[in-house]
Amino acid sequence: MSNALSSEQIADFLRSHPDFFESNADVLLSINVAHPHGGRTVSIPERQLIAAREKAKLLEAKLSELITFGQENDAISEKVHNLTLELIACSSQEQLIDSLYLDLLDNFQVPHVAVRFWDVAVPESPAPEFQPVAPELRQFVGAMTAPYCGSHPVYETNVWFGEHTPHLKSYALMPLRKGSTGNTFGLLLMASENAERFYAEMGTVFLTRIGDVFAQCLSRYLNAIAAPASE
Repeated sequence: MSNALSSEQIADFLRSHPDFFESNADVLLSINVAHPHGGRTVSIPERQLIAAREKAKLLEAKLSELITFGQENDAISEKVHNLTLELIACSSQEQLIDSLYLDLLDNFQVPHVAVRFWDVAVPESPAPEFQPVAPELRQFVGAMTAPYCGSHPVYETNVWFGEHTPHLKSYALMPLRKGSTGNTFGLLLMASENAERFYAEMGTVFLTRIGDVFAQCLSRYLNAIAAPASE
């Protein structure tokens, strides 16, 4: 019967005796292993150095990626802050809606934006924001707990953009509520020809903030929220 040790036994021995190579440095220096990027062999210390350098490169790349994400988030946060200040400064419902459309176009490069209201006690208006919304869509928006982002429009919302409808490939929809837990009285919809602009896995923190700020500012002018129709 062979007395040769298995690779697992050797590995267990070295783990149990971490000081082995300290007292047997000549053994460590005499062992050669395959180079990770070539056919030649290198010593174990050199192999460890190569591994450490590669790990450092990976960590540097990850750090650079995180820094880039942080800078992008800071830039978006600044834009949301400026939009918030602009909306707060508006002195009428019309100015508020127009400011939202213009800011989203100029500073966020969102070319297609639509707003719809319901259950608000306002005079009849020809403005698209006050046009009827299907009960199914109102129910869907009312049940939302976070913005919807994806490649498919919700119900008939894509037709709100007229001649641009066939070219739209991604959407973001936010409910408009009176307060954080109040009745839903409308929606804010963004659309883009870029299929990657609004996607299902994207973060929605900034979208939520835009919708909440817009809804809160609107409540100054649409403060007579009608009670929802009985079932």
